[in-house]
Amino acid sequence: MVKPNLFIEAEAKSELKRIYSYIKKDFLQNAEKVRKEIIASLGELTNNPGQYPFDKYRKNNDGSYRAFEIHKYRITYHTTKERITVIRIRHSRDLFEY
Repeated sequence: MVKPNLFIEAEAKSELKRIYSYIKKDFLQNAEKVRKEIIASLGELTNNPGQYPFDKYRKNNDGSYRAFEIHKYRITYHTTKERITVIRIRHSRDLFEY
């Protein structure tokens, strides 16, 4: 079985940088820990892209959109056989601000 490639959208990369900068204002070690654990969780997606549930907030989800939370940050990604695309990383509190 061939592992899918991992691709992180520019918006998700930018969000991760903002998360890091925000946490870093108060505590550098926490910022580094959160960033490291988020990146590690993304790397694990290639081993089992279906390990997380379908994204319950995605309308008309055909099952290829999934999401999970780590450190109160929700990560949304899209899967195909060849590729995993990380679409968004945002604080779970932000889900209800729309």
